[in-house]
Amino acid sequence: MTRTARLLLFALSCLVLAPATLALAWHMPAFGAHPLPYGEAINAVATAERHVTNMVSAVNFDYRGIDTLGEESMLLCAVTGVSVLLRGARGESTRARPGRVHGQPLRPRSTAMTLIGRVAAPVVLLFGVYVALHAMSTPGGGFQGGVIIASGLLLAFLGDGYRTWRRIVPSHLMDAIEGGGALLFALSGLLGLLTGAAFLANVLPFGEPGSVTSGGLMIPINLGVAGAVAGGFAVLFGEFLEETRVELSDRPAGGDT
Repeated sequence: MTRTARLLLFALSCLVLAPATLALAWHMPAFGAHPLPYGEAINAVATAERHVTNMVSAVNFDYRGIDTLGEESMLLCAVTGVSVLLRGARGESTRARPGRVHGQPLRPRSTAMTLIGRVAAPVVLLFGVYVALHAMSTPGGGFQGGVIIASGLLLAFLGDGYRTWRRIVPSHLMDAIEGGGALLFALSGLLGLLTGAAFLANVLPFGEPGSVTSGGLMIPINLGVAGAVAGGFAVLFGEFLEETRVELSDRPAGGDT
């Protein structure tokens, strides 16, 4: 399809969707107002029932924990699909020749970029761990913290290149962390069944409200989500970086593989 045809198709799509978009925006409720009672109900009972002060975590990891388990399974399947697709076209070996796009060589990074990457990476990683661990007391949680942790790992590539990335972020380890996190989530649900309760029933001590050890069963569930998300995104980053690396014999002056 030519560039002109794509632009025409885009313009036609905008014209078709514009009336529905405007009608939807016009009929949206006012900011802060909604007709559903669920938010107020969770705010009223979650702290007393689950000893947590982050209501989003209470919903995700307890009140609708089965839905969240399904979402984590979807993420696991999506990452697996991307890995199979890219590895099937490129090959399993990290020495296999990657796909090339002519006219888009890898540029050598500057000293400033290397410095920023080395300084920012540990800070971002530490912040991601903080966000993940405080899921029950402050805004954040395993998903948000996992994405931040994976972003911190990516800074190793931006700062020091592909070889450093592969040395400190081995793909097999990230695969294990991703799958292990999803497995921890699923196994946490079995604790309830072992005690005669429902799947994912919160059967552990709830702890003190406002502390990082509150929430009972939500603690291992949150850690499982953090591992699955951080490992999954790291695997995705690694697969995409495999597509852009340069062979030793092909690298530009000043670059790396």
